[in-house]
Amino acid sequence: MLDTTIGYFTKFLPLLAWGFVMQNFALIDMPLAWFDLSLRGIGLWILAAVAWDFMYYWFHRFSHEISILWAAHAVHHQSEDYNLSTALRQTSTGFLFGWIFYLPLFVAGFPLEVLLAVNAVNLIYQFWVHTQHIRKIGPLEAVLMTPSHHRVHHAQNERYIDKNYGGMFIIWDRLFGTYEPEHVDDPVVFGVRKPLASWNPFWANLQVYDYLLFDARKAKRWRDKFGIWFRRTGWRPEDVEADYPKQRTDLARFHKFNPVVPASIRRYAIAQFIVAILIVLWIGDLYAKGESVIVPCVALWTLLLTLGFLNEGRETARKFEIMRLLIIVPIVILYLQQVGRLVSGAVLVGAVLYMLGSVIWLTYAPNEPKKIVLNQ
Repeated sequence: MLDTTIGYFTKFLPLLAWGFVMQNFALIDMPLAWFDLSLRGIGLWILAAVAWDFMYYWFHRFSHEISILWAAHAVHHQSEDYNLSTALRQTSTGFLFGWIFYLPLFVAGFPLEVLLAVNAVNLIYQFWVHTQHIRKIGPLEAVLMTPSHHRVHHAQNERYIDKNYGGMFIIWDRLFGTYEPEHVDDPVVFGVRKPLASWNPFWANLQVYDYLLFDARKAKRWRDKFGIWFRRTGWRPEDVEADYPKQRTDLARFHKFNPVVPASIRRYAIAQFIVAILIVLWIGDLYAKGESVIVPCVALWTLLLTLGFLNEGRETARKFEIMRLLIIVPIVILYLQQVGRLVSGAVLVGAVLYMLGSVIWLTYAPNEPKKIVLNQ
């Protein structure tokens, strides 16, 4: 949700860069008409899809090997569970550098529409490999990125770290020495070596940037202060490592982050999560119509923040949520009235009932925590 809504303000930036390169530096003029249903057209579509996946491999690989790129990509790997929702856990800062890796395709002259289409196919394909239900799929394991291969990629086990970077194809990993099969005798432990231990989506996006900034501030040499952002992930200046050593993760004692939260709060959080989904859809509709989405986005972001606090079991979470309801909801109502969206009294009544009903539910929700056993 955060990635999608922040994307309304940021994801046009790569399009500007790609468009500029395509108009000024393209080596071949490939009109969209070439990509028809003829044999040549189908061949060009396949070439574009394979070329995009090749560039994705290198973008993905460097996102694990260069610190500032990992700072953005780490969001996708922080989940200690592995299912289809993990595929949707995406960074909100990827627009900063990710577009650079695809510039050669625009220099080659592929039309923007074609590359956007093959990118969409690539992303949709990757969605389905985020599952533990499919084990192996026979001979296709030699060519395609499969659920088994991608489980390895999301592992924090020593033998699996920095492996299997392909999007649709595993052949790049086999060619460039980054392939590792899934081993039955070494079950995958999902997550990252420095656990997020938080449900705050903003902290999830800023965690690694914060670690890098800390090391850069503490480093004595200026070349280390600058270089740490572009060195290999995990590298630290010697003086910083000596003064602030980091403890290695012991996977034998690993526990998933799973705070003890009252069952009533969990039910409340689920209900508000449904509200958040509706707000995201509403924001998308406003954006498509060319209307301002700033106020609705701020309303969504505050909701996501307080949901994180509630799910972490923080003592102050209820107070933050009640403040959100009593401050942000009226602001949204005033915004709707100002832009003429309160077309009927029913909308106003519904907003007031939502606000008061949520406050009452949260105020009188019992405090008894639900007993939870941490999974090893």
